[in-house]
Amino acid sequence: MGIFGNKEKKIIEELHKKSEDHCKEISKEIDELLDELKTDYDENREVVKEFSSFVDELKTKLSPEDANKLLDFSKRLSKVKRCAKKGVEAMRELARDQRKVTRETSMEYEEYFYMK
Repeated sequence: MGIFGNKEKKIIEELHKKSEDHCKEISKEIDELLDELKTDYDENREVVKEFSSFVDELKTKLSPEDANKLLDFSKRLSKVKRCAKKGVEAMRELARDQRKVTRETSMEYEEYFYMK
């Protein structure tokens, strides 16, 4: 006879099913958010380059003080782009880690369930 009786096995099986369903739902949400974030990022990734070119054109037409303000703003915009890129990378990692945890948890349930 195994470590678990039929009642315990049924409880473990139900927990496994619930856990698997929750993990799949979370993974689905993370993947959807990642796709949305990547799409938005890809659509706007050239904005900083375009803005920098625009700043280069304008700075000769502006006073030195206004040109410096515009350059400062351009630098801050570049930082926003880096933050956005890091956000996409973080979501990609989160999605990968969630899939990994889901597989590991499922394997652990199966290991305990089929233990004899």
